Amino acid sequence: MKTSLIISTYNRPDALALCLESVRRQRLLPDEVIVGDDGSGEETREVIERFRQDFPVPLTHVWQEDEGFRLAMCRNKCIAAAKYEYIIQVDGDVVLHSRFVADHVACAQRGCYIKGGRVNIERKRTERLCGTVKYVPLSFFSWGLSRRENAIHCLPLAKYLAPRRKTRPGLGCNMSFWKEDLVTVNGYDEFYVGWGGEDYDLSVRLLNIGRKKLALKFAAIVFHLWHEDKHMQNRKKNFDYYHEKVAEKATWCEKGLDQYLK
Repeated sequence: MKTSLIISTYNRPDALALCLESVRRQRLLPDEVIVGDDGSGEETREVIERFRQDFPVPLTHVWQEDEGFRLAMCRNKCIAAAKYEYIIQVDGDVVLHSRFVADHVACAQRGCYIKGGRVNIERKRTERLCGTVKYVPLSFFSWGLSRRENAIHCLPLAKYLAPRRKTRPGLGCNMSFWKEDLVTVNGYDEFYVGWGGEDYDLSVRLLNIGRKKLALKFAAIVFHLWHEDKHMQNRKKNFDYYHEKVAEKATWCEKGLDQYLK
């Protein structure tokens, strides 16, 4: 099984550098990395170019114009560009546990998608990490964490709990899917502009075509860097639409991934 790791980013080059450094240090590397960039400036391009010089796997930069928070569109373009059958998705403001990719691969099953979890890094520690832009391995014992219990790593326990845990349908900063399943539901719905709803919507459509959710805890761990909440102006509109689609038991979105598939 070969994997494409998609990283979403927007004008946060210091966080992206930490994320990419944590990818470089994976026990099991993805087969490619695609940075989906929702219109960042020159600093982000320079970070990617610097990493590309000696990155251990192909590193692709998919950029689109900055015309508002269009994460769904950006992810669709990255999915279309992905060369491999299994897609792991994170945001560019997370630091990956060293076994992150290996855990997603170990837990992958046909007919399922994976929803991971996260540990939150508090503001002071985030500022320290981003201020030095120096990779520091993070673990349960690191200072400046909240939701610390999510930093415990135990893959056998994670596998046992995954099909049994009752959680929300998706978490965009830590998920994985079979590419063919994303094609079947037409990827992300580009109605979603601004924060909120696009990851839930995609997950529910996967459930509606009979895929099962594996909700990981104690494996595939990401450490989420603190940030202020932004781009919230469409939150009500997005979630009103999401609830309409849930009621319809939708399995397809009209404006989605198929626009970018060759």
